[in-house]
Amino acid sequence: MRAGEQATTRPGGKRRQAGFTLIEVMIAVAVVAILAAIAYPSYSRYVERARVTDGQAAVMEIAAQMERCYTVTADYSGCRTSLGYNAAVSSEDGHYNVTVATPNASTFTITANADDANQVACAQLTLDQTGNRGPDNDDCWPS
Repeated sequence: MRAGEQATTRPGGKRRQAGFTLIEVMIAVAVVAILAAIAYPSYSRYVERARVTDGQAAVMEIAAQMERCYTVTADYSGCRTSLGYNAAVSSEDGHYNVTVATPNASTFTITANADDANQVACAQLTLDQTGNRGPDNDDCWPS
């Protein structure tokens, strides 16, 4: 008898060792494999949504700053420079690079490009001064 095993006495004086059979172990492994097969795709979708949310948050934050600046100066073109968005900036978690374009004093377009387009469904997110979002689908901008 090995350490940790218990022996039980059967009627008639025969001893039986307690433990797990190979079939019981195989069933437990199969149950764990099935649970993992169900859980992994859900987890992957969750991670992808979190990355898209990182890009959305960055775009919305910059848009709010641009609107506050426009309220004071009545000119978007100066806001880009004063807020420090002449070059691309990274989103908070670093999944998107965000740029601001101000073709004239009354318009802007904010574009967020994914660092790894294979990791997210929305490789590019855009937002302009009127609130138009791109691409227009529920994966990128849920209603």
